[in-house]
This record gives sequence, structure tokens and C-alpha cells, in this order.
Amino acid sequence: MTTASTPPTPRRPVSRRNLMKAGGLGLAAAPALAACGRGFGGGGDDESGDGVTLNMVWWGDATRAEKTQAALDLFKEQNEGVEIEVEYQDSGPYQDKLATRFAAGDPPDLMAMRMDSLREYADRDALLDLNEYADRLDLSGLSDNAATIAEVGESVYGVPAGLNTVGFVVRQDFAEQYGVAVPDGDTWSWDDLAAFAKAITDASGGEVYGTGFEAQTLANILVFTRQRGENFFTEDDRLGVTAATVQAWFELINGMREDGGFPPAGFFENIGGSADQSYIAQGKLASQIIPTNNFLGYNEACGGTLALLRMPGETQGSRRGQSVDCPHLWSVASASKHPEEALKLLDFLLNDAEASLATGTTRGVPANAEVAEEIKASLEPDDQVATDFLIALQGEDLPRSLLYPPGGSAVFDFLDALAVEVEFGRISPADAAAQFIEQAEGAIAG
Repeated sequence: MTTASTPPTPRRPVSRRNLMKAGGLGLAAAPALAACGRGFGGGGDDESGDGVTLNMVWWGDATRAEKTQAALDLFKEQNEGVEIEVEYQDSGPYQDKLATRFAAGDPPDLMAMRMDSLREYADRDALLDLNEYADRLDLSGLSDNAATIAEVGESVYGVPAGLNTVGFVVRQDFAEQYGVAVPDGDTWSWDDLAAFAKAITDASGGEVYGTGFEAQTLANILVFTRQRGENFFTEDDRLGVTAATVQAWFELINGMREDGGFPPAGFFENIGGSADQSYIAQGKLASQIIPTNNFLGYNEACGGTLALLRMPGETQGSRRGQSVDCPHLWSVASASKHPEEALKLLDFLLNDAEASLATGTTRGVPANAEVAEEIKASLEPDDQVATDFLIALQGEDLPRSLLYPPGGSAVFDFLDALAVEVEFGRISPADAAAQFIEQAEGAIAG
């Protein structure tokens, strides 16, 4: 592809005018959101022929859409003649709808791409190699791990929409009410979690369970796996986790359930995805794992009572388990009709401080470290907590986050199905682990 060289838009300091505009998200974005929709059915150009219309899709809720639109409005102010058709979708059906768009020969220009499926698109040459556009997309503000998180061979097919990790939140009001100390988040172990959970459940007479999270959530077991000296997936596209580690993970949760600190089988059902619908906000759990970029929403839903802790086991394992990850990547379709404008928009979202101020931490801490520092003081206090959490982690020696190999997305389904069987006692942790390894290796090899 031969294109004219267009330098990236210079990153500007946050002005007072745009700071106020970004803060007034509800008013600024409401009219524009009427043009957004769910179910994304395809993009197009301005019918007048005088402009360019980019199609941009992601998964998320109305709040994320509102904040994203605030950033896009700033971009359009600076780029007359560029319109952006924005469509978002719930996370569940997003992947199927995106695949349908590509299969129909109508891919979006700029899209949210999951870590578990990027390889499937990259291996079909469906995405731009961003390394070929260094004069348009500035990655100099990213750490090496962030800049190469979507690297396949010598090519890079996506950049982080934000940086994120998982952490434990603990309701301090419950800890105080039931006389149980909040653990030291820098040093606590999985045994400490189990002890805390049992103490809360016992002291509350079973009205509140001390902790709860889903065994089948891959982000959770990834941390546990690394702490045991393994990678869930390896750099050479193999399954790295062993049956012993998967068994130990199931046994850890079974043990807490048997002690009463963890909810009984069938507890995690019929619950919405928002923070205010969560069990911890409903007062049924005293602690749980969350993506750290959701700390503000969860703390608001819990009345400002939450403490954000690192994952247990970080000082007891053979190595660190936490990593700096991203909620999703931004990728550009290789078949985009407007790659120049799509790259310019991507550079804006990545490197413009006002854009990141508008979006906040809905997709994590800005991947550009300078931008993260620049906007931090203007964020809500809880977003500042999440930002400081990520900034601190980036200064530590952590394992890097790795792309999932081709076929890796099927692993979710295997883990999910087997975790439910273990939960209800229909299969032992050992047998479930053996089956998981067999199924996962088969999917990746195939």
C-alpha cells in the first residue's frame, strides 16, 4: 500500500476549555450518541462525497460510549471533513458480529480487538502492521511491553486502548463491622485470603461471604499460574500451564468453599455485568477480584468503602503473577478504505492528553506514560487510585503479557465447562485438570 506521509498530530497540553468540556460529558455527548448504535451493521462514506466517514466499533456499555464520544468530538473539531460512525456492542456477541463483518468483506476501520483473537485476524492479514506506519503512529510514549503487546514476529497489529490489571477489592466497612482486619495487600498470601474469607463469613453468621470470584475467569488463573513459575500460554504458541496447576487452582477454591468463606455452588448466576449489580455492591460478598479500571464504578456502588489490593500470593510464589495487561487493543483493518484517517484517529486516542481525559479510565490507564501522569490530577479520586496502582506496577519486574496462540480462544469454553463440573462436585479437580489440558492442547495444535 502506498500512502502519503502524514505526521501524527502533536500532543497538546490540557487546556482549561477542553478540561471543562471533557468534564461535562453528559451534556456534550448526548446529541452525538443518537447516531451510535448496537449490533454494528457496516460503515460508509459521507454521501455528499465531500468527506470521510470512519467506522469504529468496540464492546462496552452506554457510559463507555458517552466518554468515548467526548474524545471523538474533540478529534472532529481538529479534523474537519472526518465523520466517525460509532457502534458498540455487549462483550458477549461482539466477537461473532465482528467476524461476520470481516466475512462479508465490510470490516470496520478502527476496532476493539481482544488478546485471545488477534492472532486469528493477524494470521489472515486482516489487520494493518502498525510497524509500517511509524511516521503516522507514535509509540514512543509506551513502555516496551505495551508497545509490543500485539507483536507477532516482526509485526505489530494493535496498541493498548489502555493499561489494566486485576486486583482485589475489599469492603472495609464489613471488615470493621465484623472485627476482621483488612489484609496487607503487599504481602498477603492465598492462605491469608482464605483465613480472611472464613472469618468474615463466620462473624456475619453467613449473611456475607468473605470472598467470591469465578474460577473460570482466565485473568484470575493467569496470575495463579505465573506465581507457580509457569506461563498459561508460551511465547512459541503452546499451552504452558500444567495439569498440577489447574488442579491446585480448583482445589484452592474448593477448599475456601468447604470452609464457608466462599459461596456455595450455583451462587454466581443471574447477575448483571454492571458494578451496581455485583454481589459485593449488594452486600453479599466482602471481597472479590475486579479489573482495576473498574475501581471507580465499584467503589461508587459500594458507597466508597473499598480498598484496592494486589492479588494474593505475589510474595510467596516462585515469581510474580501480576502483569500489566490491556482491556482491549485498537487495531486497524488492512482493508480499510481510509487507513490514513484511521491511523490519525488512533494516534489521537493514544497520545492526546485531552482525549485520555475525556475517556477517563474506562479502558484502563492511558498507555502513554506521559499522558497518564499529565491527566492524573484531573481524574476522579478513585481513578487516581487505579492510575497510581498501574504506574507503580509498571516500575516493577513483572512477567509480560502474551498474546493467545491460534485456537486459544476455545480454551475459555473448556475452562468454563469444567469449572462448573468441579463446582457442583460432578468431577474431581484432578480429573478436570487432566481433561482441560487434553482439550486445550488439542485446540491449539489444531
